[in-house]
Amino acid sequence: MARSRIVVTGMGAVTPVGQTAAESWRAVFAGVSGIARITRFDPTGFAAQIAGEVKDFDVRQYVAAREARRMDRFTQYAVAAGQEAMDDADLRVDARNSDRVGVFVGSGIGGIESLEAQFAVMAARGPSRLSPFLIPMLLTDTAAGAISIRFGLRGPNLAVVSACATGAHAVGEGAAAIRRGDADVMICGSSEAAVTPMTIAGFAAMRALSTRNAAPPAASRPFEKQRDGFVVGEGAGIVVLESLKHALDRGARIYGEVAGYGATADASHITAPPEDGEGAARAMQNALRQAQLTPQDVQYINAHGTSTPLNDRAETQAIKTVFGDHAGRMAVSSTKSMTGHLLGGAGGVESVFCLKAMADNLVPPTINYQEPDPECDLDYVPNSARAATVHAAMNNSFGFGGHNASLVFTRFEA
Repeated sequence: MARSRIVVTGMGAVTPVGQTAAESWRAVFAGVSGIARITRFDPTGFAAQIAGEVKDFDVRQYVAAREARRMDRFTQYAVAAGQEAMDDADLRVDARNSDRVGVFVGSGIGGIESLEAQFAVMAARGPSRLSPFLIPMLLTDTAAGAISIRFGLRGPNLAVVSACATGAHAVGEGAAAIRRGDADVMICGSSEAAVTPMTIAGFAAMRALSTRNAAPPAASRPFEKQRDGFVVGEGAGIVVLESLKHALDRGARIYGEVAGYGATADASHITAPPEDGEGAARAMQNALRQAQLTPQDVQYINAHGTSTPLNDRAETQAIKTVFGDHAGRMAVSSTKSMTGHLLGGAGGVESVFCLKAMADNLVPPTINYQEPDPECDLDYVPNSARAATVHAAMNNSFGFGGHNASLVFTRFEA
């Protein structure tokens, strides 16, 4: 397959720290936490009572109230981020080009909020009282479908589902679709809205969540010695990808290139990564190989960095395996310390943060970093953002099931 150049021309995000990509980025490089006590439901009695919730979101800015009531929250976030990304790219779609514009937008869990609500309706009032919109609200592919319908996008359309690797896979596969000639433009990313009783209780039953309920902003502390689990977050991140020729022909602003993508499986355990991070290391190596870069060419990694003891150690080891001596000279940070873990939405949002880091020459911090873990011994950009020239940034996303995805973004040079 000929290696064509794929560029990013638009970005959108809805996160626990901002309603837009720009607002979210300003909060992240300022080290602002979006984690607080859960307000979506009463968490009293739950082991974990905190989350990164999206604040003050008004879906009526994007769709009519009647239409919004037929969408699960994860679809609402995806439509909002998709609208921002399309506007940011100044992309116009009509009958002449609609067949060449596609959508790969996924979710790790999909419409679980709607499912839980309707289960309660059925239990209390019987099966005849269920909403006729339940099935489309809970289906994970609804977000991709809603974006395509809203903008009349008739190219390739599907939902990637690979747990917490979903967003990175969606971006990587979207770039591949353009490279193989299936589309000129792809709207790619991920969305999640899983701050629900069942989700929080389920992850807590696995002992995967932080229970630092008395100090929510300090709960997510990736790579730090006292970390005790991740914090569930929610939101969406969407990017507009184009072939370089298409972008140049229409005079688009270019944020950067999707230079490399690697996808692997651990084939090891359904929830725990191998201690040496072998599968993650292969994903990073494959992404570098596709980007035709050496380890020394990368200045920044937006780490998966969940704040769980197992993941952070395994990812640190994987980075050291791939980058060797350069690993200690490279900035590695986890923005999940501020947003929480957006699950399937993480890879989309963190792709936006990588592109913003390159554009602004500013590396976001890992906040709450107080006591180093001897087994996590890289430069995690502790507590404060750092000015740095970033020519190449890597985004890591790893999911339950042993799914691994790594993306390499590079600064655009004509």
